[in-house]
Amino acid sequence: MGDFYAIITAVCWSSAVIFFDISSKSFSAIQLNVIKNSIGVFGFLVTILIFSIPIPNFTSHDIYVLIFSGILGIFIADLLFLESLKKIGSSLSALVSTIYTPSIFIIAFLLFKEIITPQAYAGGGLVIIGISIIVYEIPKNLNTKVMYVGLFFGLLAHVITAYSVLIIRPILNEHSILFVALYRFSVGLLGAIILSVFKMGIKDLLASYRKGLSSLSLLLGSFLGTYLSVIFWLAGYKYTLAGRAAIYNQLSTVFIVLMARFFLKEKLSKRKVFGITIAIAGAVVVSISN
Repeated sequence: MGDFYAIITAVCWSSAVIFFDISSKSFSAIQLNVIKNSIGVFGFLVTILIFSIPIPNFTSHDIYVLIFSGILGIFIADLLFLESLKKIGSSLSALVSTIYTPSIFIIAFLLFKEIITPQAYAGGGLVIIGISIIVYEIPKNLNTKVMYVGLFFGLLAHVITAYSVLIIRPILNEHSILFVALYRFSVGLLGAIILSVFKMGIKDLLASYRKGLSSLSLLLGSFLGTYLSVIFWLAGYKYTLAGRAAIYNQLSTVFIVLMARFFLKEKLSKRKVFGITIAIAGAVVVSISN
């Protein structure tokens, strides 16, 4: 089931990216970040109340770790990622994102001595190679210094994200996924709101909320990307090896390309088809490894 959850994460996130792409024409990155995280937190709260999920008996150490994870993964990593995206564009950002899987491999080994099979490593390598083929494009008119700064921010964002989810893994194994998600995203949301008030002011922030809650594409993107995909993402790390979950999560890039072809009418070149084939073959190799 952990493998299944990780794959569904990729499907939900790739769908959300399409909706966020549409929304980005009307909202800034900061506005998107605050609104989508607010909707995610609201969704977690409503689900907890509907299903009467009891409040977990978190230790003080658990709470400190969740707060630290939220600051790192939801606030700092998001800011670094958005700044990286602004500097180097979506294609190079997608290429940089391939560092996420090897980061999970290394950090999971350092923290938990987790080792996956050589076959799974081979499959993960194929997925990364396939994604690199799909997304790589030589940047045009991109300042070298700006590019290197953007690459550094992007790499750091994905490494921090990997670390932030793995440090809460022991907590995930003992407690409700929804409460873990609620704590992390509440902390990240608070930081994003403070930054938004500083940059935009309270009046503009409230206006952004009103506009965002009337945008169907943003609502759908937030539901799929900040609510459903987060639940499945954490469930994947709870119920399967971290390395396997990371490989399946990485398939979101493949799904984004396919969905962009059908919903945004973007061109699907032979190079992209070749890359998709390699990435899917890598996922198959992982799925049949023990």
